[in-house]
Amino acid sequence: MLGVCYYPEHWPREMWEQDALEMKALGLTYVRIGEFAWSRFEPRDGVYDLAWFDQAIDTLSSVGLKIVIGTPTATPPKWLIDKYPEILPVDPETGQTRGFGSRRHYDFSSEIYEREALRITEKLAERYGGHKGVTGWQTDNELSCHDTTLSVSKAAKAGFQKWCKGLYGDVSALNKAWGNIFWSMEYKDFHEIDVPFGAVTEVNPAHMLAFYRYSSDQVIDFHRKIAAVIRKHSPGRWITHNFIPKEDMDVDTFELGRDIDFASYDNYPLGRTCLMFEQGEPDIAKKYLRSGHPDLSTFYHDTSRSFAAGDFWVMEQQPGPVNWAPSNARTEKGMVRLWSMEAFAHGAACVSYFRWRQAPFAQEQMHAGLKRPDNEKAAAWAEVEQVRRDINAIGLSDIRKEKAKVAIVTDVQGLWVSKIQSQATDYNCTRVEFEYYSALRQLGLDVDFVSKDTPFEGYELIVAPCLPILDEGFVKRARQSEANFVFGPMAGAKTPDFTIPENLAPGFLQDLIPIRVTSVETLSTKHPRRFAYKGSRYEAKVWCEEIEADGVAILARFGTDEPAVVRSTKYTYVATLTDNAFLKDFFEDVCADLNIETVRLPEDLRISRRGDLVFAFNYSDQEKMVPAKGGSTFLIGAAALPPREIAVWREGK
Repeated sequence: MLGVCYYPEHWPREMWEQDALEMKALGLTYVRIGEFAWSRFEPRDGVYDLAWFDQAIDTLSSVGLKIVIGTPTATPPKWLIDKYPEILPVDPETGQTRGFGSRRHYDFSSEIYEREALRITEKLAERYGGHKGVTGWQTDNELSCHDTTLSVSKAAKAGFQKWCKGLYGDVSALNKAWGNIFWSMEYKDFHEIDVPFGAVTEVNPAHMLAFYRYSSDQVIDFHRKIAAVIRKHSPGRWITHNFIPKEDMDVDTFELGRDIDFASYDNYPLGRTCLMFEQGEPDIAKKYLRSGHPDLSTFYHDTSRSFAAGDFWVMEQQPGPVNWAPSNARTEKGMVRLWSMEAFAHGAACVSYFRWRQAPFAQEQMHAGLKRPDNEKAAAWAEVEQVRRDINAIGLSDIRKEKAKVAIVTDVQGLWVSKIQSQATDYNCTRVEFEYYSALRQLGLDVDFVSKDTPFEGYELIVAPCLPILDEGFVKRARQSEANFVFGPMAGAKTPDFTIPENLAPGFLQDLIPIRVTSVETLSTKHPRRFAYKGSRYEAKVWCEEIEADGVAILARFGTDEPAVVRSTKYTYVATLTDNAFLKDFFEDVCADLNIETVRLPEDLRISRRGDLVFAFNYSDQEKMVPAKGGSTFLIGAAALPPREIAVWREGK
C-alpha cells in the first residue's frame, strides 16, 4: 500500500478536506500525522488543545484514510525546555549544551524528560488509542538522528556510573577489565568515572565501548517505556519506528526492535549517496547524482527488515530534492517510481512519501513534497499514480518476501569498534558491510541481514564482513548450522571489554578455523597491496592481517606464500579488505560450490525476488537486458529494459 506524511497543523483547516480527498484519489491508504506537534497539543504546561487533532483525524478518516499517529517526543516545546533546561543534551565533542530551535533536543539519560515524554504519549494514547480511524503508531521520530545517542550531561555521567557499578559490581573488577593500569587510569570508586570525552589524547577504548553500550541501553529503555504506554491504551493497533540504521543510530537496533511490530525506514537515496561518496569517491557521487547508488537503498531496506519479525515500511520516501545533504540534486525522471517498487520487491508492506505538500517556511522549505508550495502537483505525482497501477497489475499484497539463501551478520558493536579504534582512517564497518552486500547483489542474489544472536537455520551461506566481538554462543550456533560461513578481517579480534584475546584473533573463531592473527597493518587506499586468487591479482587495502595457518586450505596468497584467504571445512576467513572484483569472483565461486544460482548482472542493473515474482531495476542511462529465463511471463516491462525503468516477471519453469 501507499501512504504519505502530513502536517495538518501547517495548513489552514479549510484545506484539510480537499487534501484528504486528493490523497484518496491518488490511491493512498495511510497518513502519518502528529510527530512534531507537541507545542500544539500542549501549548502551555498542563493545558491541552486536542480539538484540532480530533478534527484532523476525523477529516482524514472520513474518506477512508487510515491514520498513523507519531508520538511528538522528538520535539519538546519551548516552555518545557525553559522549565527544565537540564533536559537538553550536551555535545560530546564540544561539551556545549545543545539548544532549543530545531529538533531532537533531549537527553536520553534525563529522568525528567522521560517522565514528560511518557505523560504526553499517554495523553494521546488514552484519547486516540481506540479511535476507529487510527490503525497504528510511530514512536518518536528517527531516534538518535543528528548524533543524539551520546550526551555528556550530568545526568548521563551519573547514569553511566550507576550502569558501570551494576555491570562490574566492584571497581577493581572494572579496572582489571578495562586495563586501567595503563597510563595510571585506575579508579578507587565508581563515582570517579567520567564520560570518555575531552581527554588530551585517546581515551581508553574499553571505557568508550562501555559508554556506547550504556547510551544504547538508554535509548532502548526510553523507547520500551513509550511503546508500553501505547500498548496499554491502544490494544489491537500496531507500533513501528522509523529507523535511520547503521552509523546514524549507534544503537542496538535488534534489541530496540523487540518492542515494535515491524520496522520502518526513511529512504533518501540521493542524500545518502551524496553523504557516502562525495568526499572519498566523487566520481561515484557524480555518476549516481540523480538516481542514487543501485545498492544503497536496498542495503538499508534489507537491514531494516531484519529488526522486527513483521514486514517493514518505508515511512518516508524521497519524492524530489531534499534540503540536508552537502548537495541536493533533482531526481531523474522515473526514479521515484523505481525506488518505490524496489522497496516493495524487498518486502515493504507500505511506501509512504515525505511529504504531502512542500512547506514554504522553516528549515525544510527546500524539501520537495508530492505537491508544491503553491499547492500544484509536483513532478513525483504522476510517478506515484504509476506505482499504484503497478501494484494493481501484479497483485503485490498477496505475495510475501521469502527467506533468502544468503545472510549477512551485522552487529552494532562492529560499528562501535571501528569508530573507537579503527587503526585506519579509511576503515568503516558500515562501508565494509556495504561492499560485501553490493558484491552479492551484483551477482543477482537476494540477501537478508541477521544479528549475531539470530538462529542460522534455513540459510546456506552466512557472511560476516565486520564482526570483531563475538562469543562462544555464536561459535556454537555456527558449528551446529548446516550453512557455510565467510568471515571478513577483524572477526573475533576483540573481547567484550575491548582487549585482544589471550589466544590472539580471531579468538573464539579458532574453534572453527585454526588460525592466529600475529600482526595487522593498515594502509591508505592510495597504497594497496596485491594478492593472488586463482591466477588473478586483486587489491588488498586498508586492513591486512598476517596469519599463522596450519591445517587449513590456502585459497589466496600475498606474494608467494603468505595466506590471504583460508578455508577450514565450511568456514572461510578473508584476512584483508579488498576490492569489488575479488568479492564478486570469490562469492561467485563460493555460491557455485554450494549450488546457489548466481548471475553476473549488467552494470547498474539489479534484480530482486518476492515470492514467485522477479523484479529488475535499471539504474543506468542505457537500455539493459534482464536475465529472464525462457518461458517467463512479463507483468511489467519486457526483457529489453529502458533507462530508469522496471520490469516484473514470473520465471519460466
